[in-house]
Amino acid sequence: MDKFVIKGGKKLKGSVVISGAKNVALKVVVASCLTAEEVIIDNIPHISDFQVMIDIVKELGGKVRIQDHTAYIQMEEFKKEKIALQAAAEVRTSAMFVAPLLARTNSAIIPNPGGCRIGARPIDRTILGLKKMGVNATYNSKDGFFHIKASNGLKGAAYRFEKNTHTGTETLLMAAVLAKGKTVLDNAAQEPEVDELIEFLNRMGARVKRISKRKIVVEGVEKLHGTRFSIAPDRNEIVTFAIAAIITEGDITVKDVKKQELVEFLEKFKQAGGQFEEKGKDLRFFYKDDLKATDATTSFYPGFMTDWQGPWAVLMTKARGESVIHETVYESRFNYVNQLLKMGAKIELFNPEVKNPQEVYNFNLSDNKAEFKHAAKITGPTNLHNAVVEISDLRAGATLVLAALSAKGESVVFGVEHLDRGYENFEKRLKSLGADIKRIKE
Repeated sequence: MDKFVIKGGKKLKGSVVISGAKNVALKVVVASCLTAEEVIIDNIPHISDFQVMIDIVKELGGKVRIQDHTAYIQMEEFKKEKIALQAAAEVRTSAMFVAPLLARTNSAIIPNPGGCRIGARPIDRTILGLKKMGVNATYNSKDGFFHIKASNGLKGAAYRFEKNTHTGTETLLMAAVLAKGKTVLDNAAQEPEVDELIEFLNRMGARVKRISKRKIVVEGVEKLHGTRFSIAPDRNEIVTFAIAAIITEGDITVKDVKKQELVEFLEKFKQAGGQFEEKGKDLRFFYKDDLKATDATTSFYPGFMTDWQGPWAVLMTKARGESVIHETVYESRFNYVNQLLKMGAKIELFNPEVKNPQEVYNFNLSDNKAEFKHAAKITGPTNLHNAVVEISDLRAGATLVLAALSAKGESVVFGVEHLDRGYENFEKRLKSLGADIKRIKE
C-alpha cells in the first residue's frame, strides 16, 4: 500500500490538463465489445479502474493494444461468458459487460458488482429492465453470481426506471442497440457522460436518440462497426482542482473544459465566494476573499453531483458560518468525515427532517440503516491541522488530499490505491502546481 506525505500550506498556482473522464472511459470499453471490428479510443485515462476493464476484455477473448493515451480494442469473438469474481470486486462497471455478452452470445454470468464502498448501489433496476427485454435472470446466493440468459435474443421493450440510475441507463442502452425492435427508456439518466456514450454508440452505427430530457429511444440494428472516439475531460477532476485553488488561496487554470457541464457547481462555487473566469476554453479558479457558508444538496444531473460533496465539505471548513450538505443519492457516503475530524474540522452528522423520503432519496429505502446519516453540518472557518488519515474510497481520497494540502504541518495519507482508481498521476500534477507531496511505497 502506497501513502502520500503532504506538507500543507503551499499556495497552488499554474495550469493543469484534465484527464479523460473515468465515467466515460470505462463504459466505452464495454461498448467496444458490441462489435467484432476494431474500436480506437483516444484520451484514455491511465487509472487502475481502466486497466481492470481492459484485463476483463482480454480475459473474455478480446485483443487490446495501448499506445500512450490511445486504446485499440477488438472483440472478434467472446471466448467466455463469465466475469471473474476478483475483477468485479474491484470495479463496479464490470457488471455492464452483461450487455455485449447478451447481445452477442445470449448468455452472461456476472458477479454481484463491487467497487467503492459508498452504499449498497444495487443493480436491481438494471436486472428488471433486462427482464423486460426477454432475459431470464437468477441470482445464486451460494456462488454470488447472476446467471442471465436471452435464449431467444434481446427484444426491444418499454421500461421506466423507478429512480435515476446512471449505469443502469447505460447498460440498457448497450443492450438495446442490437436488440430486435424499439426500446424506450423513461426516467433515463441525463448526465453528460450518458450522452457521450450515446454519441459513441451512434458512431458505431447504433440508432439512439434522446427525445426529451429523461426519455431515450433506441431502434435496434443488426450489427455495429468500428469507430474512433475521443473522451472528454473529467468533470470530477475539474472540481477537485477548482477547490484546490481556493482552499490553498492559490490560482489554477484548468485547460480546455466544458463549462456547461459544471453549471450547478459553478453557481454554488460563486455563491460561496470562489472566484473563476473564462479564458477561451479554459477556466481560471483563484482565491480572492473570505468564503461564505453555502448549503448543498446532492442530486442527479443537472443537480449538484454526489461525487462533489466530499471536496465541498473541505471547502466549507474554510467558510464563515454553518453550512449543510444533504446527501440524497447514496444512503451512506460520509465515511471521510471521521478523518476530517482528526484534522480539526467541526462537522456534525445528522438526519434532516424529510416529509417524503421516497421522492427525496434516490437510493432504495430498504438499504437504509438507522446508523446512516444523510447530512453534515459544517462550522467554519477552521484551520485544519496535520494528521494521519486513511482513504476509504475514490472521492474520499480526493477529499483527504485536499484537506492535507490546506492543513498546517505534515500529513500522511494512507490508501492511495483508491485514488489511483480515478486520478492519473494525481500527485505529479499537484506537485507541478507547487504542492509539497510525495508518494512513498510501503
